[in-house]
Amino acid sequence: MPKRLSCFEVLSFDCYGTLIDWETGIWDALQPLLMYNAASSPGRSEALSQFGALESRLESDQPALPYPEVLCRVHAALAAAGGLRTTAALDREFGQSIAAWPAFADTAEALRLLKTRFRLVILSNVDRAGFAASNRKLGVAFDAVYTAEDIGSYKPSQANFRYLLERVKADLGVERGRILHTAQSLYHDHAPARACGLTSCWIDRQRLSEGGAWGATAAVGERPAVDFLFFSLAELAEHVRVAGA
Repeated sequence: MPKRLSCFEVLSFDCYGTLIDWETGIWDALQPLLMYNAASSPGRSEALSQFGALESRLESDQPALPYPEVLCRVHAALAAAGGLRTTAALDREFGQSIAAWPAFADTAEALRLLKTRFRLVILSNVDRAGFAASNRKLGVAFDAVYTAEDIGSYKPSQANFRYLLERVKADLGVERGRILHTAQSLYHDHAPARACGLTSCWIDRQRLSEGGAWGATAAVGERPAVDFLFFSLAELAEHVRVAGA
């Protein structure tokens, strides 16, 4: 590892998949559709994989589409792909489900510790209202929040990371070399962050580095290099605590 964590002033975070357990949230939000069809399939792994493929394609094709509408359309497409009946109401309900997605059990406590050592920034692929609903579960006030709604595009677009770098410098006075981008998704975050010259910390909750499943995160053909690797946010926070002590 080329640097110590103490070298950084800002931790920029992806939210969904890193802080919020979006896979559980997505799967729970799909249950009304499955009940409406009295269906036991698709199974969780298949549904999450389909979700990841459909979501990333739609965000790439229509980068200005609000995230609730992305979810609404993905729900309709998932139903069609599985031969399931849906309704506009079910599609809209899924589109508004972000507020119910749970935080990972370690998120709030870990963020509170990290907040004592770093300034914390969000770079998220949702809209402002969606993140505000999730933020109530995260246990800290972030120093800056940048969403796809603010930027007009979705990660993995490098435009989102250029926006992050410009705004953190303008808003917090911190240059790129003092920012550590912290995220789970290789596809949404680590590949474009690396291309933009950001140092990165992989929170490998899916244990992809040990052969885990991709789940709702779109796969990458070649794994980008990362600078730090932890399997949970609690592990990162404990490393910081011990190093600080």
